[in-house]
Amino acid sequence: MKSPLNVAGAPKAIGPYAQAQVVRLHGGNRMVFTSGQIGLDPATGELVAGGVSEQCERVFRNLTAVLEGAGLGLGDAVKATVYLADMADFAAMNEVYGRHLGQSLPARTTIAAAGLPKGARVEIDLVAIGRDL
Repeated sequence: MKSPLNVAGAPKAIGPYAQAQVVRLHGGNRMVFTSGQIGLDPATGELVAGGVSEQCERVFRNLTAVLEGAGLGLGDAVKATVYLADMADFAAMNEVYGRHLGQSLPARTTIAAAGLPKGARVEIDLVAIGRDL
């Protein structure tokens, strides 16, 4: 069974999608599939000022809020997909990413995207797994 998740601490969806889907598995586990997060400030709905590093920091605050809404945290992430508007931003993104996910080391794919919503430099989505509450 799946159920959509929307939390107040992350930006509202800018399209017809949920911030995440929570899937309940047999054996008392659940998986959370987040929608891609860009560096939107949830209070203003605008991209944060600065470059990829500042946007990436906001992305992780947004992802943390979504996962916390499901009772999980970044340490529960098992898969990450990173979309970069320019692969020249890889090192800067990787530095911020390492601070937030370096302890849990989920599997990761990084893709150069021709364009991201609202002109963002980075977008990240996560898959996390945890025990039922």
